[in-house]
Amino acid sequence: MSKSQYETFEAYEPYLPYQAYESYEQYGTEASVHDAETLPHGLYEDTYRPAYEAQAYFVTESLLPRQAGHAPGARGVPDDARRAPDAGSGPGEERAYGAEVSAGVGGRAERRRRARCAERPESSVRRLLPQALVVAFLAGGTTAFVAKDKAVELTVDGKPRTLHTFADDVRELLADEGVRTGEHDVIAPAPGAELASGDTVAVRYGRPVRLTLDGRRREVWTTAHTVAGALDELGVRAEGAYLSLSRSQRIGRAGLTLDVRTERTVTIMADGRSRTIRTNAATVREVLAAAGIGLHGEDTTSVPQDSFPRDGQTVTVLRVSGSREIREEQIPFDTERTEDPTLTKGTEVVAQAGQPGLRRDTFLLRIVNGVRDKPRREKSEVVRKPRKQIVKVGTKPLPRSVSGADHLNWRGLATCESGGRPDAVDPSGTFGGLYQFDSSTWQSLGGSGHPQDAPAEEQTFRAKKLYTRRGATPWPSCGSRLHG
Repeated sequence: MSKSQYETFEAYEPYLPYQAYESYEQYGTEASVHDAETLPHGLYEDTYRPAYEAQAYFVTESLLPRQAGHAPGARGVPDDARRAPDAGSGPGEERAYGAEVSAGVGGRAERRRRARCAERPESSVRRLLPQALVVAFLAGGTTAFVAKDKAVELTVDGKPRTLHTFADDVRELLADEGVRTGEHDVIAPAPGAELASGDTVAVRYGRPVRLTLDGRRREVWTTAHTVAGALDELGVRAEGAYLSLSRSQRIGRAGLTLDVRTERTVTIMADGRSRTIRTNAATVREVLAAAGIGLHGEDTTSVPQDSFPRDGQTVTVLRVSGSREIREEQIPFDTERTEDPTLTKGTEVVAQAGQPGLRRDTFLLRIVNGVRDKPRREKSEVVRKPRKQIVKVGTKPLPRSVSGADHLNWRGLATCESGGRPDAVDPSGTFGGLYQFDSSTWQSLGGSGHPQDAPAEEQTFRAKKLYTRRGATPWPSCGSRLHG
C-alpha cells in the first residue's frame, strides 16, 4: 500500500454506526460514544482492507456529517461542534444551538443510513475494475522491461566493463556504445549474433605493421598489443631472430615499422672447404665476416655481396688472379662513289684513297680458383679513325668505233682467247674477260675494277684502243685471228 493510500485513510475519522448518532440525538450533547447501543456481531465492517477498497469506502463515508453536542475531546466530534457553545454569551443561546445541531444531525444520519442500505456490490466492482486494469498494465510493462534488459560484459581492446543494454544483437550494442570498427578489427561473437544476459562481447582493434621479413617488405594487420604478440599472431619464428624493436614494444593504433631477420642456414664454399653456419645477417658480406672468410684483391663471390642470404643458400668464394692484355685491330674504311660526267661510261677514278682506322682493346685474362677463364674485354678505345675512299664514276657514253680497228674480226679473237665468255678468268687469275686483259693493262686503257666485270661492249672498245697502240702483239697466240 502506497503512502498516498495511507494518507487517504488518515484523512477521515473512524467510522461510527448510525445508532451512535441517534443516541446523540436522544441524549443531547452530554451523551458519549460509549453510551451507544452495542450492535450484534456481524453488523460492523472490517476497516483494514486494501488501498483501493479503503478509498472507495471512505469516499462513501465522507458524505456523513460531523456530529455536534459531544463532550469536549470526544472521538468523532468535529472541532466546529466543540467550539460552537463558545460562540454564544448565555445559556439560552447555547441550548438553542444544541437543539439545532441535534436536529440537523438526525436528518443527515438517516439519509446516510438509507444510502448505505441502497449500495450494491455491483457498484463496488465497477469502481474497482479500472484500478485493477491499471495495475495489470503496469505489471505487464514492468515484466517486458525486465525481460529486455540484459547484463553483458563488453571488452574493447583489452579493457572490460559490465553494462546493461536493451540491444538485440552485437552490432546494435556497439552502435549504442559508440564503438566504431573497421575491416581489420576482430569482433567476437560476430556482429549479427543475438545477445542474451550474461554474454561476453570482445572487440580487438587492428593495427598496421610495416614488416620487412627477411628482406621482403609488406604491410600486415594485427590485433596484438605488443611486438611479441604480433609475431606470434603472424606465425613468425622469432627464436634467434634479429628484431629492430624490443619484443615488449607496445603497438599503438597507428601501428609501427618492424624489421625481422630470422635465423637461417647458409653454406660457404671457400678455398676448397665447405662451412655451414646459422646466421641472421642482412647481407652475404656479413655472413662471410661472421665465418671469418676474407676477400683480397679481385676476389669475389658467386652471388652479389650486398644481396640477402636465403635459408639453405650456398655461397662460393671465387679467388681471382690474372693479367691484362692489349690488342690492336684495324677498322675498315668506307667507299664513297660519285658520278663524273667528264669520264666515259665505265671509267672509274679513285679521287681519295681510303685508310683503315685503328682500335686498341684491353682484355682481362683471369684465373678463377686455378682455372683459366675466357678473356674478357675490359676496355676499348679508337686510336685512329678510318678515312673513307672516294671514287669517281664516269657517265659519258662510250664511242662504239675506233678508227683503224673497226674492220677487224674481234669476234674471232674473243672466241680464241676466252671461248666468247665476257666473265672468263684464266686458271692463274691474272687475265680475265673476252680478251684476257691483265689488271694493269685494263686500267691503263681507262677501265676500272676487273675486266671480267665490265660489259662486253666496253671490253671490245678497250681492246680496239689497245690494238691502235700496240697492234696484235698483246695476243701472241690468237692475234692472227683478227685478220682471218
